[in-house]
Amino acid sequence: MELVSPGIGLIFWMTLSFAILIWILGKFAWKPIMKSLKEREDSIDEALHAADKAREEMKQLKFSNEKLLAEAKDERDAILRDARKVRDKIIDEAREKANQEANRIVENAKGRIENEKMAAMTDLKNQLASLSIEIAEKVLKQELSDEKKQKDYVQKLIDEINFN
Repeated sequence: MELVSPGIGLIFWMTLSFAILIWILGKFAWKPIMKSLKEREDSIDEALHAADKAREEMKQLKFSNEKLLAEAKDERDAILRDARKVRDKIIDEAREKANQEANRIVENAKGRIENEKMAAMTDLKNQLASLSIEIAEKVLKQELSDEKKQKDYVQKLIDEINFN
């Protein structure tokens, strides 16, 4: 039963042992333990600050990335818009050149057709004149086959000349 109701000697030795233990711990272990706890607390604080700083940097990077992405999209849109304008300009120029070339070809063809028409008309007139002369020769040969008809014809021509 001594354990349940301790005696004065036991309390004295237990208190003395506890005090010596506290003194030894205070002299040799307490400072290094407190120092390591302080270092750990400081490292945790530094890690928290580093994490906050990294989080802020990530926000800044995200904002920068979004800004760069928006600028890249704007630049891409501008390049595409310029490319469309250049494409439309090239198409319009090609269309205009094609129209001009077609008009030039049509004008050349009209000129050639007109020249060919004039040449054909001249040739036709020449052939008609030739045929007319041949017909006239044949008619005159037939009409002027005898001498009396020849004299009458010559007299008629002389009379016509006098009237003119």
